[in-house]
Amino acid sequence: MKQRVHSRDVYKAARNLLKERGVELKDIAEIVYEMQSPYEPDLKLEKCLESVEAVLEKREMQHALLVGIELDKLAEKGLLSEPLQSIVEADEGLFGVDETIAIGAVFGYGSIAVTTYGHLDKAKTGIIKQLDSKAGSGVHTFLDDLVASIAANASSRLAHHIRDEEEEQERQQLLVTDQHEKGIS
Repeated sequence: MKQRVHSRDVYKAARNLLKERGVELKDIAEIVYEMQSPYEPDLKLEKCLESVEAVLEKREMQHALLVGIELDKLAEKGLLSEPLQSIVEADEGLFGVDETIAIGAVFGYGSIAVTTYGHLDKAKTGIIKQLDSKAGSGVHTFLDDLVASIAANASSRLAHHIRDEEEEQERQQLLVTDQHEKGIS
């Protein structure tokens, strides 16, 4: 029986693959910032980066990255069977499996992630545009959609965390007000 792969090893592999493919976590955090800053004027890039890192800790995202990037790499080497080789290499518009894998990894973060992914898939923001442009070397048929998925998940996660923090502040203020009204200091 094969030994299970520890999640920390899968996490490291996923992060290393992103870096190897020219994607820095900061690139993804910048997309998250662009998506969330209109709703949170005091948002800092560091918070976006934390959210990206948290998303990458999820096995579903890691697995999607491993599969998608592996298929991109195999296509670069011409190792896929035809007609799949030509379809992936050309990033054919009607293929859709790349988006299917990416959106599958979005469902765990709710409707904000789903709608944000749809927007990013169409708008091709930041590094996503670079990966999708087919300029330069490399096949990024899966990677551009996976980066959009990470950014969408991190945006949704961040939106929910910001709301949680706001509600916690409101709760604390109500407690203080209640204590003052009861004469408790």
